[in-house]
Amino acid sequence: MRRDVFQAIADPTRRSILGLLAVQSLTLNSIAENYPISRPAISKHMKLLSECGLVEIKQEGRERYCSAKFDQLSEVNTWINQYKQFWEHKLDNLESYIHQLQKNKKNARRK
Repeated sequence: MRRDVFQAIADPTRRSILGLLAVQSLTLNSIAENYPISRPAISKHMKLLSECGLVEIKQEGRERYCSAKFDQLSEVNTWINQYKQFWEHKLDNLESYIHQLQKNKKNARRK
């Protein structure tokens, strides 16, 4: 099954893990210590993040170190930007409409 970055960031735990890894590389055990869920559950989250290309896991001796790889988030950024432009246009129109209403209200008072 193909995993995509949207599936990875859909879960709040995975988003939180990415936040931790944005600051520093951590071992799987260090990551697990931050959550009230089982170590196998953390491993499943890490597997999905790895499959999506958002996390790189390197074996160093007995430890597995995880680091964030945010290149794949450019796909999310592209998707979000199209909606950002849509909403900015809508909000600009709303602002113009409100200004016009205020202007009409002031003109009505003067008469």
